[in-house]
Amino acid sequence: MKSELPAYLARPVSGGETYGTLRRDGAQWVLEAEPQVIVMAKRLFHGSNGRGQGIAKFPANKRSFGDLVWFLQRYPLEVKDREAFEKDYAQACGYALKRQQLLSQPVSGVPDASFTGVLSPFQQEGLSWILTHRRTLLADEMGLGKTVQALAFLATEQNWPALIVPPPHLVGHWAGKIQQFLACGEGDAGPLFQQGGITVHVIRGRKPYPLPNAHIYIIHYLLLASWRATLKEMNIPRVVFDEIQELRHTGTEKYSAASEIASLAPDVVGLSGTPIYNRGAEIWSVMNIIEYHCLGDKDSFTREWCTAYQSETVADPAVLGAHLRREGLMLRRRKEDVLTDLPPKRRIVEDIESDDSLYNELIKGAVALASHASMLTDHLARGRAELEAMNETRRATGVAKAVAASAFVRSMLEADEPTLVFAYHHDVVDILKSELSDFNPVCITGRESSAEKIESQLAFQSGKTNVCIISLRAAAGIDGLQERARIVVFAELDWSPAVHSQAEDRAHRIGQRDSILCYYLVSEYGTDPSMQEALGLKVSQFLGLMGDSERTPEDNAIAVQAAHGHMKAVLARLRARTPSLQAVAP
Repeated sequence: MKSELPAYLARPVSGGETYGTLRRDGAQWVLEAEPQVIVMAKRLFHGSNGRGQGIAKFPANKRSFGDLVWFLQRYPLEVKDREAFEKDYAQACGYALKRQQLLSQPVSGVPDASFTGVLSPFQQEGLSWILTHRRTLLADEMGLGKTVQALAFLATEQNWPALIVPPPHLVGHWAGKIQQFLACGEGDAGPLFQQGGITVHVIRGRKPYPLPNAHIYIIHYLLLASWRATLKEMNIPRVVFDEIQELRHTGTEKYSAASEIASLAPDVVGLSGTPIYNRGAEIWSVMNIIEYHCLGDKDSFTREWCTAYQSETVADPAVLGAHLRREGLMLRRRKEDVLTDLPPKRRIVEDIESDDSLYNELIKGAVALASHASMLTDHLARGRAELEAMNETRRATGVAKAVAASAFVRSMLEADEPTLVFAYHHDVVDILKSELSDFNPVCITGRESSAEKIESQLAFQSGKTNVCIISLRAAAGIDGLQERARIVVFAELDWSPAVHSQAEDRAHRIGQRDSILCYYLVSEYGTDPSMQEALGLKVSQFLGLMGDSERTPEDNAIAVQAAHGHMKAVLARLRARTPSLQAVAP
């Protein structure tokens, strides 16, 4: 059935009396008209920000242009730039018809063959939403695959290059997901991926340099201001802002840079599991990046949507959410909305940043121990020295990525997700507690008394805190946490699959009605790569490898043998750091 054009987009009648003129000026339509017309324009559209007498301005986008067409039906104006008017009118009509079609029959989008992932039904719906609305906020709850939906969008219609802007600690996450879901060939120090498919370049450092040709560029928020001029000149057609709540504060250099870069792109997609529309000024700032003045200017937004003029609190978040969805500005799905599409337990490996200089400093002792062990002839003494070197390497790995792990957990807590965090070393626990101190973390490790552990458990269960930090080897015998926890995060890994499975079950037990997410945070340094191999974590979402079924003695024996082999590989890498010992057999 053919959709009818909305009444507000009926073409204004030309000829006859006019009240003034309408002309295109850059990214705005400027009205110069009789006083009563300008008064009415500014009264109806607070975003019409002409400050002088007799002037009002409308942003030249398909949403605001519809308002302008409706206004012209009441107050005809002489159009000075007829060609530009016809072009914008056609775009506004096309957008309105597409939006009506989406509501009745979603537009189907099929990614190019470069996309190697498989979309679930609700993710396909998300792709169709983005393809229809183009400038929109995908605000699905965490764990519903916003990243894969964004990559599917980039792989549809092949409009390159694209720019992805994540927080610093998620640069590695995006690099890993691109490798997983797009057809990429691995590269070297130039583009991150090159030849044989999609090419990707991670922009490094604050000093601009000549960028290589690539399909996708990744730059984190803290570098945007430094690269602003370069990125503007590139006229990038598609921009993805991950964790777009990073732009909730105006007046910063990164906000200004992001706003200018977004204004030049036809397609702008924001990703956030934390739609902050209960905080008036913040959601206005975020949506203003998605589409300039889609919620009017800031003063008018707080006046009309918030509890008081310049208030920070939206009076009715549900009404605002409905408005954003109706206008195609936001799509939000919660786990309970799509639960039938989700498995009860989902395991996801996340690559995170590691402090290289800190790791190299901490690893010196382990290198010395491994070198010393290679010289020992006594089998038992050699074994003890190697084990100590291994433990030091494992500790260095955990400490070097602890700050990035804390940032990852923080993103969960800012989304109000009750989270269990598992770590092994006391040093790592202490860093997590310090970095997350404003969330009032509680701990269940080997350093608390029985009474303190019970107190921590009750604090999490009762909602006094949303984060409980637990020792990997203290997971046994802790019950009741599944009543609130939907997220499990492993800040450190263990060699034993059974240890992780037992830790996961603190959340995934009888009484848990939701689908839970288990995140494994890994870095490219230290023991993590070998532990990933031993645990079978080399795929992003893995099944049946972590003790879901009952393990036989043979399974355990094979796991121990595999872990031992991978430990030897770690020791070999440590010894390789001492050139004079490279020829010594391990």
